[in-house]
Amino acid sequence: MDSATASAETLRNQISATEDELKRLKEQLASVEAHDAEAAEAAQRGMAGLDLSAAGLVTENGSENERKWPLSEEEYKRYGRQMIVPSIGIQGQLRLKEASVLIVGAGGLGCPAAAYLAGAGVGTIGIVDGDEVETSNLHRQILHSTAKVGMKKVNSAISYLKTLNPNPTYIPHRTHLTPQNSTSIVAPYDLILDCTDHPTSRYLISDISVLLSKPLVSASALRTDGQLIVLNSPPLPPGNEAGGPCYRCVFPKPPPAESVVSCGDGGILGPVVGVMGVLQALEAVKLIVGGKLKAEPASTPQSDSKPKPKFGSESESKSEQPTIPAAAVPVPVAASMLLFSALSSPAFRNVRLRARRPKCFACSSEAGLSLEGLASGSLDYVLFCGVNMPINILAPDERIEANHYRDIRGKEKHFLVDVREKVQFDICSLEGSVNVPFSSLQGNRGIAPEGKRPAWVPDDLPDEAPIYVVCRLGNDSQVVTRKLKESGLGTEGRFIGDIKGGLKAWREQVDASWPEY
Repeated sequence: MDSATASAETLRNQISATEDELKRLKEQLASVEAHDAEAAEAAQRGMAGLDLSAAGLVTENGSENERKWPLSEEEYKRYGRQMIVPSIGIQGQLRLKEASVLIVGAGGLGCPAAAYLAGAGVGTIGIVDGDEVETSNLHRQILHSTAKVGMKKVNSAISYLKTLNPNPTYIPHRTHLTPQNSTSIVAPYDLILDCTDHPTSRYLISDISVLLSKPLVSASALRTDGQLIVLNSPPLPPGNEAGGPCYRCVFPKPPPAESVVSCGDGGILGPVVGVMGVLQALEAVKLIVGGKLKAEPASTPQSDSKPKPKFGSESESKSEQPTIPAAAVPVPVAASMLLFSALSSPAFRNVRLRARRPKCFACSSEAGLSLEGLASGSLDYVLFCGVNMPINILAPDERIEANHYRDIRGKEKHFLVDVREKVQFDICSLEGSVNVPFSSLQGNRGIAPEGKRPAWVPDDLPDEAPIYVVCRLGNDSQVVTRKLKESGLGTEGRFIGDIKGGLKAWREQVDASWPEY
């Protein structure tokens, strides 16, 4: 037995050392890829004046400064199948090549959106995300892979996109968008895609899009449902009623903090968030090829004109370009919200939205929003959305550690209540626990009148037997514990408390084999 224990400990040490080495290698890989991305961007800026004939550029009259065709031979082959679509054509493809799109979030929405925009030939794609790839991301965030766990999501995404299409310029922003950095990050781009998953970021992205006159494509997904809105389109100045509504017009007040459920808590089906991300890319393509990126039509490019430099680069071509009229892509005049439900029939339905709200804080004539106020930090989005911080409503003596509960299991008669939803309880549960879903205890449901036992408490449970409550993370269990105490169930002298940190703590302190989901 001692020999087996020693062998197991040796293996654990070897695994730990291997994981440390793997993390170190991933950090080195991320650094190398980041250097490659910066080098590629510098090379892109310095392409003007180089001999491009070997890359398939067809010239006329032997002059390398005059193009016969607006795209390279490789681009005609790559984009040919979409260019022959009547609503795209060569004009639409050139608009895509000239466009710049910022994708905020390289997760379940941002990954498919980025892949299809890169594949379509959008000229410049920026990606904002400060997170690292985790194993739990991989079932839905299709640009990442097992080998990239621990790598910055932005680096992972760009490395994949370069293999898909090396033509666009990819710009990494390895940070989270904040009120302080939003102006400098968003300003150079033509179009914004909100691929985040929390109200705080959605209000911020909408606000900066209004202030900088950028159209915005926003989407969200949870469980088997999703929604999509095209906002601030056309991107007219605040006070102009002809402009598209912003996020604050549609949702003047954020949802209650306790009602906000993340993918980590509520779950998400990969194809559902994938559908919404693909639809974001589709709406972006429609806006671009339809010439709907600006409040007013852009002037026709001339052969001797110099395009406005972007991202610190100079004009890359002085060649004559054809006039690019707006393509015949239908863009709705009235804003609408597209709702998707994978389990409904039909799966899609549209909800018509009103125009800009007359007293909107962001886009009305009475708007109180400004770039100065945003940069100063006077707008507290966390406070505005009332972000639900970790619950701490029980006193220390009303809670026990997971390892303490392990010690008393089997030694004293007690009752263990697991308040996770049934679908989670079915994945894994502690032996002897009884499932009473948190949703069944909302309001006064599931709680008996004062002095009475709830129906789910065993009749043979002694009056002095303690009741322990457990959930996934130790938040819901505190709420239920407080409800049980207030119902009078603890007046018999019994202890009612929760397991601090929930089943996550059980895995960390007691059973490392406990499934982490």
